[in-house]
Amino acid sequence: MNKFLDIAPEVAQALQQGNPVVALESTIISHGMPYPQNVETALRVEQVIRDNGAIPATIAIINGRLKAGLSRDEIEILGKEGQAIAKVNRRDLPFIVAAKKHGATTVAATMIVAALAGIKVFATGGIGGVHRGAETTFDISADLQELAHTNVAVVCAGAKSILDLGLTTEYLETFGVPLIGYQTQQLPAFYTSRSNFEVSVRLDSPEQIALAMQAKWQLGLNGGLVIANPIPREFEMPESTINAAIEQALKESEEQGVHGKNSTPFLLARVCELTDGDSLSSNINLVLNNAKLASQIAREFAML
Repeated sequence: MNKFLDIAPEVAQALQQGNPVVALESTIISHGMPYPQNVETALRVEQVIRDNGAIPATIAIINGRLKAGLSRDEIEILGKEGQAIAKVNRRDLPFIVAAKKHGATTVAATMIVAALAGIKVFATGGIGGVHRGAETTFDISADLQELAHTNVAVVCAGAKSILDLGLTTEYLETFGVPLIGYQTQQLPAFYTSRSNFEVSVRLDSPEQIALAMQAKWQLGLNGGLVIANPIPREFEMPESTINAAIEQALKESEEQGVHGKNSTPFLLARVCELTDGDSLSSNINLVLNNAKLASQIAREFAML
């Protein structure tokens, strides 16, 4: 075991026995939603994973310790302190650990800790990607490079629609990251179930996805897989509504000079305000949907 890593007893037991475990990120708690919805959602997501036959392992840094599996009190800390909690990417991990601080893990950092713990399946809302205007800013999420190197399958509702979805798919292709559409050939766009872009392969069952994971890694092809799971139709937002909100939020972020790791939390919060909370409701429901599918994939993978 890594000397900086604490694996919750329930998670450790499941891993030792070869039972399914699903990792969850913590940035969505501290930076993705307001309190108390963030804590309520985190606990609901964990319950969905249990209801579908797997063990949840929410990942974060508490007092400098990498945590694979959080207590309710630790989830409360992340939810209540919110934006005051450091948002931690691969670059930031050693400094938060060394300073013995709290940290909420992004997709990339969550993948790193999950891999250290031996967890192969991770559920989140949406992955980061290539930001709009990246041809001049070079603003590209570290999530994409982590996906190219770290052996964890990530179940998401596609890339966040505040991003450049076309450039994101091209980047993933360049680095050999499979972009799997779950029961769809079209890339989901987070708040909506479809976009103008295609995935690299369509797979229609958790068993097919688990078999592809096994084949990829046993072939020595390191790196993750993106499983793009469309938001259920009853929870998706009208395309014109969400696109108008995103454009307005992007314009305001440019005017206010918001960039780097602050841009995504700013944009998601502003989109939520502009849609009178409808985008937050969609966000919560797509995360719950991803947790269910991730649990099913983890169960199938554990049986191989």
